[in-house]
Amino acid sequence: MIHGIWGQPYLDLEPLLDLSELDAIHDEVCLGLAQVPTAYTGGSHRSMGIMPPSREDEALTDYGSVLSGLSAEDRAVFASLADDPVAARDEDTLDFGEERPRTLSRRQQLWLEYRHGVYFPWKVYYEMIPNHYWDEKSSAEGKAFTREARTFFPKTVAFVKRLPFTQIGRCNIMGLRAHDHGTVHLDGDPKLKPEVDHFITFCPAGNKRLFLWDEERKEKLHIDRRAYWFNDSDHHGVESAPFFRYSIRVDGVFEPDFLRALRERHPDPTRGAE
Repeated sequence: MIHGIWGQPYLDLEPLLDLSELDAIHDEVCLGLAQVPTAYTGGSHRSMGIMPPSREDEALTDYGSVLSGLSAEDRAVFASLADDPVAARDEDTLDFGEERPRTLSRRQQLWLEYRHGVYFPWKVYYEMIPNHYWDEKSSAEGKAFTREARTFFPKTVAFVKRLPFTQIGRCNIMGLRAHDHGTVHLDGDPKLKPEVDHFITFCPAGNKRLFLWDEERKEKLHIDRRAYWFNDSDHHGVESAPFFRYSIRVDGVFEPDFLRALRERHPDPTRGAE
């Protein structure tokens, strides 16, 4: 099922945000991405156990499965491609990846793709505010926009800083290349996370077709807005398309006035008057 937010499958944020700069931001992002190093992400959703059973085959080759079955020779190759090859020689290969102590280096990602056929859905991933572990994404402690982000994406940074957050703990660009699809997954267990994490996703070009997935009904619900908030404990994915597309996600803590305005626009029908 889709749990949604306050009885709604997702919240359209366009009426409450000034999006007049998105066209200029789109130009900036496209130019900036052509000049900065980017990474891959999302290649281990099946092994992380966060995909619905009916769509697990869409993950194709998962790097968690690959790493668990590497030969001794391939483990040595994998370690040699780490950002710190000397330190990596004695480490378990399963210590690398999303939500792991060591992130995959760019060389490791490419080798996993080229040699073992791993499918990384988001092949253009850029962290403007780096964040290592998922459960730290809403905290701004010790974090800031990188110097590189401020240099190549000044309009985007200024726009994000004006968004209605009391603090921002994560900001990244997530892009899919032509014909790639975003594997359906969820970011948290709804049983363990009753409160929906605060974040805004905006799509300056308006052409990235994210959808929520209802596993019980085997149905998609597409989100066709340029700015929105959804429950990331719901399964979600991105449709394939014959062109590059991206979105920017900003995580943090919403300003109380913004939350109140959202509540007024989207009263929870299951709770009655508040």
